[in-house]
Amino acid sequence: MESRTLLVSGTSRGLGQALAEHYLALGHSVIGCSRSEASISHPAYQHYAIDVSNEEQVTGLVRALRREGPGKLDAVINNAGIAAMNAFALSPISSFDRIFDVNVRGTALFCQKTLPLLRKATHPRIVNFTTIAVPMRLNGEAFYAASKSAVETLTRIIAREYGSYGITCNAVGPSPIDTALIAGVPADKIDRLLSQQAIKEKATADDVINAVDFFLRPESRHITGQILYLGGYG
Repeated sequence: MESRTLLVSGTSRGLGQALAEHYLALGHSVIGCSRSEASISHPAYQHYAIDVSNEEQVTGLVRALRREGPGKLDAVINNAGIAAMNAFALSPISSFDRIFDVNVRGTALFCQKTLPLLRKATHPRIVNFTTIAVPMRLNGEAFYAASKSAVETLTRIIAREYGSYGITCNAVGPSPIDTALIAGVPADKIDRLLSQQAIKEKATADDVINAVDFFLRPESRHITGQILYLGGYG
């Protein structure tokens, strides 16, 4: 794969950091962002401390890239996301607002605001993140799964609307992976979830990166509007 410029959200830790480090190791340039300061030090890495749900801050990031950066983006990877696991009847609406702001509003803002930069690339790609909690309809994850259902719908419609620009838009739904997102989930709940999958073990960052790599390939130009779940749910 030729050297490309990728924007990855949520790069301060976990999967976002692993994605950024993977593409830097391949010789690409990576623009990362998170609420906190950079956790990656690399000459080809540029970091912005922003709230992905804040339209003004996202717009400012894109303006900075147009003014000071490479002038184009080859890929946008919307990794930033949050979750809160609780019974629906006990879940405060403030939790709903926070989850939808980051997961849905943040994804929508990045897909929309980066369009002018993506249109200048030869093989432009968008990869969003969903979860197997959507098809599995997991108890205790109503707000989180609902937010990712919205991300899936955004993905499919953006794929149709951006297709004429040669931009593909797909989503990856990881099975449980050891990140901060599931750190507070009881082990027995994770075990019950894994028992319902075809592959009865947690995914790794490399498993997710492999799926993202597939969507980013220039040869994947006819693959768009797709949701790829890991682990063989059901």
